[in-house]
Amino acid sequence: MTFQRCVAGLLVLLIAGLAGSFYMNWKTLGQLRTVKAFVEGAVFADAVAACEKAPSTTPFKWNGGKQTAVVGLNSVRPDKYTVIASYTLVADSVYCDYDPIRKKADIGSNFLERE
Repeated sequence: MTFQRCVAGLLVLLIAGLAGSFYMNWKTLGQLRTVKAFVEGAVFADAVAACEKAPSTTPFKWNGGKQTAVVGLNSVRPDKYTVIASYTLVADSVYCDYDPIRKKADIGSNFLERE
């Protein structure tokens, strides 16, 4: 009888632990989405200005563009200690990657031309 109580108690603890971990994961992801939206909103105006001023054979026209879209904030981790962030905008099939750390924009006309 005590073995069954121990197994039932362990099962209840396991279920409570899993429920608690899923709840914490849900809360953390909600906070992460909020922070990402805030950063994207803060970087947007700088990204548009830098992309329109960037030298390129294909001009980037966000304000005069017919089809504009925000791809969003992306990050690449080439090694263990470095994270490279980029904010990508698309205007009339012209891609612009803005680096919010260096405040520099790179323009490519399609995905294969981008670095």
